[in-house]
Amino acid sequence: MTIITVNTPTGRLGLEQRRTLAETLTDAVLVPEVGQFAPPARVGFQVHFVERQRDMMAVGGRLLSDIGPEADAMVIDVAVMDGDWRQEVRAAAIERILAAMADACGLAKPAATWWVNFRVISEGSWGSGGGVLSVHSLLDTGVFTQEKVEAIRAALGT
Repeated sequence: MTIITVNTPTGRLGLEQRRTLAETLTDAVLVPEVGQFAPPARVGFQVHFVERQRDMMAVGGRLLSDIGPEADAMVIDVAVMDGDWRQEVRAAAIERILAAMADACGLAKPAATWWVNFRVISEGSWGSGGGVLSVHSLLDTGVFTQEKVEAIRAALGT
């Protein structure tokens, strides 16, 4: 399970940008998470787009509505199941997320006011379908590389 929540000012992202980001943000996290591009694993990902009025967001202590139409801010919150999330793996996912956002927005690089929060949810703290989920039950599905399976087992001490 991975949930990516993109918080933006109202109207910042159009329908086509959201369609693109639904896929590119999923893959931005999926590849570092499972160790390869694995489209069947996409079913375990959700991307949520949340819009806020410009007078409900602030940068530097000033409302975006007071700064002007050029003011831009985003927070992308990523929640992932426990696994192999060493610092370099998290960094790769964050960089891929920011690159996908910039590409979808037609920018050469992400804005300094776009932030990514990356959270690892402890083993046994996810629930779906009436029960508690575990990354262990996913390791033999074939979407993870063998190297990633071993790294996850080592990270979780199993």
